[in-house]
Amino acid sequence: MEAVIAVFALLFVLFLVLGAYATVKAVGAARRSADRHITQARRTVEDHTLKAKALGRPGPAGEVARLRLELRTSLRATQDALEAVVTEDESLKESLGLFRRLSAHGHELDGELRRLESEPDRATLAERLPGLRERTERITQSADSLRWAAHDRARHFADDDLDSLSAQIDMEAGALRHWTTEDRRTEPAPRPGAPAADTPEARPETPRPATSRKPESEPVRPAITPPGPRPVHPWQKKPRPESTT
Repeated sequence: MEAVIAVFALLFVLFLVLGAYATVKAVGAARRSADRHITQARRTVEDHTLKAKALGRPGPAGEVARLRLELRTSLRATQDALEAVVTEDESLKESLGLFRRLSAHGHELDGELRRLESEPDRATLAERLPGLRERTERITQSADSLRWAAHDRARHFADDDLDSLSAQIDMEAGALRHWTTEDRRTEPAPRPGAPAADTPEARPETPRPATSRKPESEPVRPAITPPGPRPVHPWQKKPRPESTT
């Protein structure tokens, strides 16, 4: 009895541990999902705000907002592209590492541009714009280069796979139509100079049945020969006439 109670107690503790572990995992997944949605919503709001500033603010302030929007869009697109294909192509891990280093420079530049948005000295901001524009172009060009290289690599592998698949399908289709090759092998090749099979010269003439004609001089014999007179020998007696009496 004590053993049964111990087993039930052990099972109860095990269920409690498993339930606590599942609860922690579910809460962690929900928190990560919520953080991801919050981050995505914050990015969307910031992007719309930057678009409004770039269009609504003339001068250096609007240029700074445009540079921030261009930088953030390029870095986000490159990050999404590399993270999507790195799970299928392990050789892109080095490219992802290079992008993370580039992304650190991008975040630094983005923070500097954010601080300059509220700069009251427009003259100083206008003097620093050429350098900021150059740094932004260098980072965005590098990010775009990585992104398009990853796209080209994936497309190249897809084209190679499609070519190989097409060749295999052609071979399989030829194997399924094997009777056509056998018919071509068994069909005798026409001799040079011989007429084709469809021409009238190549068709054999069918012999006509010859009608048996008898010569006109030969008399026609009857089917049954009539009986002739029998020969009378001298030793035979003459027949007597029958008397009427």
